[in-house]
Amino acid sequence: MKPRPKHPFFTAAPVILAFVLLGGVEDARAEDGVVRIAFAGDIMLDTLPGEDIAAGHDPFAGFGSVLDAADIRIGNLECVVATTGTAVDKPFTFRAHPRVLSVLRRHFTAVSLANNHTGDFGHAAFLQQLDLLKSRKLFCFGGGRNVSEARTPLVLTRNGLRIAFLGYNDFKPREFEAGPEWPGVAWAVDEQIAADIKAARTRHRADIVIPFMHWGWEHEKTSSRQRKLAHLMIDNGADLVVGSHPHVTQGAEYYKGRLIAYSLGNFLFDGFTTPEANIGWVLRLTLTKSGLQEWDTVVAQIDARGRPHVVRNVESPCGKAGSPKVMKHTAVP
Repeated sequence: MKPRPKHPFFTAAPVILAFVLLGGVEDARAEDGVVRIAFAGDIMLDTLPGEDIAAGHDPFAGFGSVLDAADIRIGNLECVVATTGTAVDKPFTFRAHPRVLSVLRRHFTAVSLANNHTGDFGHAAFLQQLDLLKSRKLFCFGGGRNVSEARTPLVLTRNGLRIAFLGYNDFKPREFEAGPEWPGVAWAVDEQIAADIKAARTRHRADIVIPFMHWGWEHEKTSSRQRKLAHLMIDNGADLVVGSHPHVTQGAEYYKGRLIAYSLGNFLFDGFTTPEANIGWVLRLTLTKSGLQEWDTVVAQIDARGRPHVVRNVESPCGKAGSPKVMKHTAVP
């Protein structure tokens, strides 16, 4: 594995990383006890991004150094990756060819499946996607072969820190929800989310619990539903909350001293004409067993083919542990 490049925000001594696959959990050990996570928003690998990959191009290349600097890289996979299935009756359906996974795996550790597009081609395509992700050693969460699997956290251990990722969809169609005996996504049922967060801490022994939500209304500001649910998650033990789906960035805030980043917006996605939908954030977190130490966002400008590029000299949210309010900075990756 190539060494991680140094990064102004992610400052640590060089370490040698060894990866061990054990029970579906990737364990990388280092000496500094600090874990750096990068969260990206919506990633759609059909249409123009899929064509670029088929032609041998890497549509993530413009953000390669930012993503590579993190120990764990998470994104929302806003399509199904499969060759089978029939499109369901909805305005937009996205299905990407399995060839995209080699490029996705190059830049991401895990993806959330909890969204309103992974069910676009039915159960057969969803199940094929689960098999393809497993075969490519790309972890996923927020979806599964049944509701139990969909609600089970992905726990990754880095530098001695156990981090649990949970994913939930809160946007129609609910037909994509996993059931007792059929595949699908984890639906955002308040009581179940609260129980899952507590179980991540007790049963799965996580040091840090992070729900990654697919929620809110498209192209709008943060809703009262988002705020209420985010507060509920923190009240029940989440260390921070991250969101996507509205196709625009939304605000960040602290609740009881814990970060809520309501929407990271689009990351790799073509077909949008408004300026707001072609700007996204990559959220970078620095964590220890004490919790979130510092965080910032890197602005992504999405071009006409859906590819993200780092924007410099533009302010975006950031913060540090103990700070009473969200600050702003100009990130220079």
